[in-house]
Amino acid sequence: MEKELILVDTNIVIEVLRNNKDIIQKIKSIGVEWIALSSVTVMELYYGALNKAELKNIKEYVKAFEIIQINEDISQFAIDLIEKYAKSHNLNLPDALIAATSIKHHLKLFTLNMKDFRYIKDLQLY
Repeated sequence: MEKELILVDTNIVIEVLRNNKDIIQKIKSIGVEWIALSSVTVMELYYGALNKAELKNIKEYVKAFEIIQINEDISQFAIDLIEKYAKSHNLNLPDALIAATSIKHHLKLFTLNMKDFRYIKDLQLY
């Protein structure tokens, strides 16, 4: 079976940075070279950094991964997801963009917040 890229949600990276051994083991079993991050995840991580030292550590860590940028296709799909799910399921903007990235690039999404995503049609969760 050929390995495929996995899109990792922000909460997974946060758990790795908190030294969560279970999540670190899962990341290792996937393989760092098979992990991608949405540029939205990178933005959320930078925004959430407590200080410049932590920001520096986060920047160093995310260098290891492929970063998938938001493009017009992803933006339009995220708009559709917001229209469909923001009021019924409280879908927020970052999650809509991450889900749209996952769907448009045919990647499974690895997240700890299954409830935030499981109702989205065509989204494959890891």
